[in-house]
Amino acid sequence: MKRPLRYWLNLLLAAGLFLSIISTGAAFGTSYYQTQLYLRPARNIASPILLEKQGVEFQTVTLVTEDGLKLHAWYTPPQNGVVILVAHGHAASIPVDMYALFAKHGYGVLAWDFRAHGESEGDFTSLGYYEVRDVKAALDYALAQPGVEHVAGWGGSMGAVTMIRAAARYPQIEAVVADSAFNTLADEINLRVPYPGFRELVRFWAEAQTGVNVQEVRAVDDIGRISPRPVLIIQGMSDAAIPVESAQQLYDTAGEPRSLWTEDKAYHLNMYAKFPEEYERRVIEFFETAFP
Repeated sequence: MKRPLRYWLNLLLAAGLFLSIISTGAAFGTSYYQTQLYLRPARNIASPILLEKQGVEFQTVTLVTEDGLKLHAWYTPPQNGVVILVAHGHAASIPVDMYALFAKHGYGVLAWDFRAHGESEGDFTSLGYYEVRDVKAALDYALAQPGVEHVAGWGGSMGAVTMIRAAARYPQIEAVVADSAFNTLADEINLRVPYPGFRELVRFWAEAQTGVNVQEVRAVDDIGRISPRPVLIIQGMSDAAIPVESAQQLYDTAGEPRSLWTEDKAYHLNMYAKFPEEYERRVIEFFETAFP
């Protein structure tokens, strides 16, 4: 029996509706999964082998944040009165290479696993918002140690963003090196999630689970509040992990004294590996100038 046209139209409408529901569900599910990868990254554990090989003595300590989280940390007392807070990037852990570099030059070092990273407590990361509390816990610990006269900060990627935001709020952080910092979290999400509709879903899930509006994480606004304390911005211009224009934008909005070091053929957090001698010279000279 021949079917009426209305039958085929209704069937087509039902099929279209079914496919729309399936595709919408897939978009919600995929975006939720993608968000979890950002908020709850795999936990990497730092190895002290490099420190042991170089004879760097350190102790394992516990930092406690104002919201009650316990953070795993390593501490080496200073020989020159200056402690450098060392803050790692997203999905990473204590940057052992930076730790060894600073300790070798007589600086005290305090490095930790951010919340929801490594061996620290925490259910999720906010990529630079709540992590300011982690820096504050480290700052308080460092200032309470004997022989500490000054505190500075080094941060990489998310750690650089967080260190900028913390220094803008806590003048006890007297100098900052920011390596591979993104300008704003919104721009970082735009880069990592290039499809507008999908991007909005990722932002929705992230804000719903963290309670943080991504527009509140804006290192490009915070960095100007650090002056007259010095800032050194470091950026590899082949970086695909953050908006590569971030370094110049941060430099433009920073107050004096400020410095910018870029290289064309270096990737995300790759400057020390690619230019180790130059990196060491520039960073150590920066801290020596800040704390003569």
